[in-house]
Amino acid sequence: MKKKILALIIMSCVMAFSLTAYADETAAPDYSKKSSWYKIPAVTKDIDTFYINSTVYVMDSFKEGAPEYAPLDNEELLSGFEEEYITNASVYEASTNVFVPYYRQAGMRYAGEVGKKVGNDAAISGTPYNDITAALDYYFENYNEGRPFIIAGHSQGSIITKLLLKKYFKEHPDYYKRMVAAYVIGYSVTKDDLKNYPHLKFATGESDTGVIISWNTEGKKNVEENAPNIVVLPGAISINPLNWKLDETYAPANENLGSLTANEKGEPVIADIGADAQVNLARGVVVTNAKSEPMPEEVEKILADLFGSDARHENDYTLYYSNIKDNVAKRIAAYKAGR
Repeated sequence: MKKKILALIIMSCVMAFSLTAYADETAAPDYSKKSSWYKIPAVTKDIDTFYINSTVYVMDSFKEGAPEYAPLDNEELLSGFEEEYITNASVYEASTNVFVPYYRQAGMRYAGEVGKKVGNDAAISGTPYNDITAALDYYFENYNEGRPFIIAGHSQGSIITKLLLKKYFKEHPDYYKRMVAAYVIGYSVTKDDLKNYPHLKFATGESDTGVIISWNTEGKKNVEENAPNIVVLPGAISINPLNWKLDETYAPANENLGSLTANEKGEPVIADIGADAQVNLARGVVVTNAKSEPMPEEVEKILADLFGSDARHENDYTLYYSNIKDNVAKRIAAYKAGR
C-alpha cells in the first residue's frame, strides 16, 4: 500500500515540476508551535509513542537547485507525512498517544549519494538529527508528563532513532529508563552497535522491554544476488515480525494477523496477502515471498538503485501491520507488569 501511495505522491510532484518554489531551507522548526508537528494527540492513554518519519522528500529532491534538506512547507514532505501516518505510525495508535514532529529531512538524492560514499549517518547527523533532538527536548519538557514511551521510526527515521539511542538517551538516562521499546524498523542495528554501546539491548522475544526491535524486509532475489541495499549493514540483526525469533525458524503466512493494503477504492484495509517471514542470518534481513507491488518505471529505478531490485523496504510496516500492533500491546503489558 505504501508503494502505491508513494507512486501517487511522486507522479503528482513530477506533474507539478514547473510550479515548485523552494523555501528557505535554513529555517529551523519551532516546536513550541503546533504547526511544527504533524501530530499532537489528545492524551487518552498512559503510554506515548514518538514517531520519526522516513524519507518522503523524494522526487522534489532530484530537481535542479533543490535543497539537500526538505523545507518544512514542501508539499511532497507534507503529503508524505500524512500518508506515512496511515501506513506506519497508526500501528501504535491503539495502545499509545502518537506524537509526530515535522523535521528537515535529508532528501532521497542527497541521502543516497552521501550514504553510498561515506555512510548514512553523515547525511542525517546534522540538520535532521538536530531538529529531532529539539523536538524530543520539547516533547519531554512539555508533553510527556512522565509517561513511559515508545520511540519508533522507519528508514531515515530509524537511522535517527538509532543515533538517539546511542547518544541522546545515553545523555538522558532519566528518560531512557521509561522507554518501553524502540522500533528501529527499516534500518540495520548491528552486532557492533550492541558491542560498542552496551546500554543498548536487542529484543530476544515478543515481550521483553527496554529493547530494540528491528528488521529489514527483502525478497529472495536480493538475498541470492547479495544486492547492495543502503539500509542493510554488515553484521545486521533482524527479528522475525511474525514469530519474534532471532533464528531462521520459518513463519508461514498463516501466522500473519493481517497486512495493511488498499482496496479497489484505494482505502486502507487489513487483508491476507501471503506475507510470510524468515530471518536470513548471513545477511541479517527478513525474507518474504509476498509479492512487491508494481511501481512506475522511474520510481522503481530510484528504489532499485538504493535498496536492490527485490527489496520490500517500503512495506516493512504494512506487510506485518497487525502483528506489530499486537506486539506493541504485549510489550506495554509486560512493561506495566514489571513496574
